[in-house]
Amino acid sequence: MQVDPRGPRFGAYVTTVVLIAVLATGSWALLAAQAVVFALATFLGLRYAPYGLVYTVLIRPRLAPPRELEDAAPPRFAQGVGLAFALVGTVGYATGITWLGIGATALALAAAFLNAVFGFCLGCEMYLLLRRTTAKFRSEREVPA
Repeated sequence: MQVDPRGPRFGAYVTTVVLIAVLATGSWALLAAQAVVFALATFLGLRYAPYGLVYTVLIRPRLAPPRELEDAAPPRFAQGVGLAFALVGTVGYATGITWLGIGATALALAAAFLNAVFGFCLGCEMYLLLRRTTAKFRSEREVPA
């Protein structure tokens, strides 16, 4: 599946704002809500994620068509990484281990900020690195006939 690369970047802008609000308020409920957004994007796909729907319905119709589309797998993987950090942060805040909540939220914020401002998707790069590493590992394990 191919996606408009501006959609995930829009989601990163919104995520950046949400995570800044989490750090400012220490709200585990707000971070849990962001975790749900990450989970929907990870398990249902970017088109069905709340921020993706907002982009598709309200923003994309007002823009020129994208110059190119990108594979959905790397940004979807990035949403899964965001989900992991949001879950750890939620547990930290909810259980009173505030430093864990702050740390996990700050790391997720750093990744979202990089994507929103510079177009550098850290989770996407992780996905590509894992794909190359596993492909290399598989090719080394194959025994020539």
